[in-house]
This record gives sequence, structure tokens and C-alpha cells, in this order.
Amino acid sequence: MNPSEKPRNQSNQRASPAASSDRGPTAQGGLYVVLISLHGLIRGENLELGRDADTGGQTTYVVELAKALASRAAVGRVDLLTRLIDDPKVDDDYTQPREQIGEKAYIVRIPFGPRRYLRKESLWSWIEQFVNLVPRHFRIVGRVPDILHGHYADAGLAAARLSLLLGVPAIFTGHSLGHEKRRRLLESGVSGETIESRYRMSRRIEAEERALSRADIVVASTSQEAGRQYALYENYRPRNTVVIPPGVDLKRFRPPDRGDSRPSIEPEVLKFLRDRKKPWILTVARPDERKNLKTLVKAYGENEALQNAANLVVVAGSRDDIAGMSRGARTVLTDILLAIDRYDLYGKVAYPKKHRAEDVPGLYRLAAEGGGVFVNPALTEPFGLTLIEAAASGLPIVATDDGGPRDIVATAKNGLLIDPLDSKGMSEKLLDALSDRARWKRWSANGERAAHRYYTWSSHVEKYLNEIERVSRTRTAKRFAAAKSRLPAAERLLLFDIDDSLIGDREGLRALIAKIAGEGSRVSIGVATGRRLKSALQVLTQWNAPPLEVFITSVGSEIYYGPLMNQDLGWRHHIDHRWEPRRIREALDDLPGLNLQGKLEQRGHKVSYFLDPESAPGIREIRGLLRAKGIAASLVYSRGQYLDLLPERASKGAALRYLCEKWGIPMEYVLVAGDSGNDAEMLASRALGVVVGNHSSELDRLRGLDRVYFAEGEYAWGIIEGIDHYRFFADGE
Repeated sequence: MNPSEKPRNQSNQRASPAASSDRGPTAQGGLYVVLISLHGLIRGENLELGRDADTGGQTTYVVELAKALASRAAVGRVDLLTRLIDDPKVDDDYTQPREQIGEKAYIVRIPFGPRRYLRKESLWSWIEQFVNLVPRHFRIVGRVPDILHGHYADAGLAAARLSLLLGVPAIFTGHSLGHEKRRRLLESGVSGETIESRYRMSRRIEAEERALSRADIVVASTSQEAGRQYALYENYRPRNTVVIPPGVDLKRFRPPDRGDSRPSIEPEVLKFLRDRKKPWILTVARPDERKNLKTLVKAYGENEALQNAANLVVVAGSRDDIAGMSRGARTVLTDILLAIDRYDLYGKVAYPKKHRAEDVPGLYRLAAEGGGVFVNPALTEPFGLTLIEAAASGLPIVATDDGGPRDIVATAKNGLLIDPLDSKGMSEKLLDALSDRARWKRWSANGERAAHRYYTWSSHVEKYLNEIERVSRTRTAKRFAAAKSRLPAAERLLLFDIDDSLIGDREGLRALIAKIAGEGSRVSIGVATGRRLKSALQVLTQWNAPPLEVFITSVGSEIYYGPLMNQDLGWRHHIDHRWEPRRIREALDDLPGLNLQGKLEQRGHKVSYFLDPESAPGIREIRGLLRAKGIAASLVYSRGQYLDLLPERASKGAALRYLCEKWGIPMEYVLVAGDSGNDAEMLASRALGVVVGNHSSELDRLRGLDRVYFAEGEYAWGIIEGIDHYRFFADGE
């Protein structure tokens, strides 16, 4: 982590979209679809397309997909989760926690990472924080999503983590895949070291692998992307991969008409051009190295016949000052300007500084009106949304022989394909595309017809929902549906110690299970135990304990969510602070009366000893010894013989507080029960505490504390008594 990139503090994390949004029209009977797109500048209208390498086709796609899904009767709610950005360099729109973009569609901005705007390569360190904050939003909505869809590697990783956490299906769309991008960049002459340092490529590819390993559906836009690009990954599963061509909002795109008013962007383009009657070679792309704009200008500059035949119009995002842009965008634009100067293309190339999203349809119509072509010279192009927009506008295309363009040209028969690395071949294909007017008209008509037939949002969403239905049927058939977490929607949480609290009396346990079962899904159940996870699962199975949602194990040093036993990595990272288990053992192993417990009882964040109170130093003395050596640790002594040393941030009580914060569960709606010293902090928290009748004397010091009830009943009978004492299941309490 860059030291200057400080995360938002805890109070800011609490001010999440979940806390400030309302439930809205959740339409409980319809699908709840959650889309995740973490980087770029995302808002419902006036997208800042091309502002940088992260704000382009993907941001358009996710916003339009959210709107299109929400228009279907089968869908009850769509949330597009992205990042809240509070940066004076960008618009205030991105500071709004919640933006409604349709009757049932919302953009929800989660405040994770630094406040300032970050490019996607700088987001990796903050993804787990995003995952930790999202469950609170689902609690406010009042239901768990039916599907999670991650877009690009960063959101794909987040969706995979949330899918495990919530037990719901995941969809992954890579948009641009790391293996393919690395291959193309290497072919274009960029060194492997530069690719790694600039694009964090290894981390990105690993995230893609993890997203693919968890995804129930992988959505590809083209057959080439599905069969060749995804096939490079170890976790590629052909049966999970489906080709769904991207949709376009065709209401905005149409061929030119004599009655049209002149687009407002026209003067901004024409002021660059000497001969304004020439056709345009138009490209609209972000200033991203992958878009290969430098090669396009080179191809134009090296072909005099092409210069005589057409002007080149390069719409590469919006800028105030190139020097103030990101390094990648600055490099691309500088290369374009240098190439224009090198080939003396002044008066022949237009490169307007600014354009708005609403200007783009007018640009296509202007190019089509003059008999021009649209060119996409990208090194890789998984989607090609601009190609479909151009086709719907009656503008023929010349595009890279990769991914989306290959399928679009084959389907629409409206242009030519090019090798993006062959500048000479590119210029020849562009000249060819402009040379035959009769063919140009056929291409124009073919493209418009194909766009309306194959690339509408209606056709895209229909296939999309069919795939979700297929996955839902499969999971139900395999009895996976029961894996869906109840935590985000549950009203109350019961958390029990296992030994001598939850278990110990079989009749009492059966009575407790029956009492809880009557409450249905409004109550979630978990355990907080000194046992490791495997040991806890074994004993719970032996006692026929009920299905559990939460497992706080190893005296609070580990948290898992059932039934998939997904570990909470955010908690693990949080407690790792100043944790030095090797130094603890070096300091204590030779003390009298202390003997390490068995290997199985030692955990990554727990060092456990047997303590003989007759010969061992006192707990205060041990704590002082560690403090004198500068060793930070929390000591938990229980049952007169067990000593557990944990990270200073770890304990059952701390794990409970973290759990409630993460899932948005008020502590007063949590009932905890225990019987021994390692339960003391948890019992004395702001939750409702129940000390069972067979408790050890270590807990007597809690008598008299508010919200700590000492039951007369033993084992599970004591828990039932505590539930009744607090009227925990009573409505309105």
C-alpha cells in the first residue's frame, strides 16, 4: 500500500450507502440482481466516456445492463455497486451514496479505499474492504441477492468472495482479459517488466483465475473470447461459458437524415480540418495503450493516398491539460501529437479536447453523412460496443481482427478486419473501405439492420435471464439453494459457546432447536468456541446441532460462514497487526508450568498452552514478561488449565463486534451464551449475555453487570431460560 493512500476511517466506513439508502421497491417476488463494477467514473447519465483508460465501454455496459434488467417483470431490483469517490478533481455526482437510474435500478456507491479517484491498477489493496462493507447494504435492502455479477478482474474477485460469503451464484465478465492483453502488449514491443509494473498483470490474472473458479456463469461477448481467450486459464470451464453479444441502446443511434439539426460537436471537429468536404475516418476510444491509436495515426501518416481520400478524426476522451492526466493517458496522447507532427498532418487530423456522451451519436452521423468509416484499431477488443453503435448509425466499420469485431463483421457484413500491428495493411484496408461507393451503401444498410436484429438490450437480457434460470435449476437440483446465507436479512443472531453451553444435555439441545425452528429465517445461529473449525464441526455433528451460519473458532481468532465454511479474510487481515507467534513461543516455552498443547491446537493466530496453576507464573506475571519484551498479545485463561495467546485485536468479544459491524446487526439484537473464562468478554459486550447454570467460577465476576443474565438451568436449558428472560423472540423487542 502506498503510505499516502490512507483508508477512510471507521466512522466514514459506517456512513455507507447501506446506512443512507432505503429499502426501495425490492419486489420480493422478483429476482434481486447485483452488478459490481469497481473502477471508473460511473453514473446514470452523461457518462464521462474516454476521460481516462477506466471510463469507457465497460461503464456504459454495466449502466445499460442495470437499466435493461430492471425493465423486466421477472426482476424485482437491480443494484450496481461501485466505488464512492470524494475528490475535487471529479464531479460531485460520484459522492452520492445512492442514485436511482430506473424504477427498480440503483447505483450504490460503497466508500472503500482512499477518498480520491484511483485507477484500477491501484484498487487491489482495497477489494477486501469493499467485500466487508457490502453486507450492510444487503441488510438495509432486506434480502440477499439472487445473483452477483462481477465485471472485470477486480469486481470478479469481489463477486467471488461475496458469493462464498453469501452462498449465492456468481457471474463473471472479464471485459478485457489479462493473458490476452499481456500477449498483445508483448507483440507491440512493450517489455514484460513494464507490463507488470504498469498493469499489475500477475495480480490481475490471479484475480481472474479466482473469479473463474467461483463463477457459475462466465459471460463472453464473442465465440473467440469464449473459446480462445478464456481457455488460457486453469479454471476455464467450457460448460459454464456462454456467448451473449453486448446490447446497445439503439434509441440514440440512427443513420443521418436531411432534417437533422447540426450536432453541437461539429464545430469542435471542423476547426482542425483544412478540407472539410473529405469523408471522415472516425475513431472514438479512451486514451489507452490497448486502443492502439498511435498505430492508427502512423498508418494514416504513412499513406499519402489515404490522406488525400479522407480526414482522420480521433476522439480520445476529454481533457483539460494532457500534463495533468494519468501516466497511461498522457503517454498515448503525447504519442498521437508527436506522430501528427512527425508526418505533418496538421489540417488533416482532428483531435478535439472535449466531448460529452450525448455528442457520440452525432459524431457517427456526421461521419456517415460524408461517406466515411469508423475504425477500431485496438490490440484486443472483447466487446466492440462502438462498432455496434456505428453500425446502427449506418456507418461501415474497419476493425481489429480480434474478439468482438470478428463476430460483428461476420454477422453484419458491414466492413473489413485488420491486423492492429500492421500499419501498412491498416492503411490499405482503410483506403479500400472508402473506395467503392456501392459497397459502402450495402455495408451501411447491412450494419443498421444487423444492429437492430442481433445487438439490442432486449435480446441480451433475454439470454442473460435464461442463463440465470438454468443455473438456479441446477443449484436447486443439487440442493445448493440451502447454502444461501440468512445473515443479511435475519433480524436476530444467537451465538453460543459449544462445550458445556450448547452441548452437554441432549434433551435440552433438542428443546432449544425446536424453540429456534419456530422463528424461521428471522433468526441466524452461530457458535463462538475455543475449538478449531474441524473439531467444532465434528462435535456439532455428533450432537445433531442445527445448521449454523457463523463459526467463531479458535477463541475468536478465526471466523467462518457456513455451510461452505468460507473464512472471513478481512478478520484475518485485521488481527494480523503486530502478531509474532514465534517470539511468543521463544519467550514462554521455558517457563515452568507451561506446556504447549498438541500441534492441532496451534493455529495461525493462536498459541495454546496447558497451564499448571501450582507451578506456573501468574497471568499478570506472564503478561508483564511479554510486555517487557515488546510482544503484543492477548491472554485468555480458562477452566483453570488452558492458556491461549492471541493477537491483541482478537478475542471472542472482538470477533462478535466485528461480525455485527460487518453485517449491520445491532448488538442489542444479539444473544450470546457461554460458561467459561474465554466467554467473558463476549458475555460482557453490549449484546444480551446468558451465563448457563453449569458455568465455571471465572464468570462470577460478571454478576451484577447490565445485560448479563445468570441462568439456573444448565447447558441448553440455561440458554432457553435466557431467551425467555430477555423475551428475545418477542416482536418489537
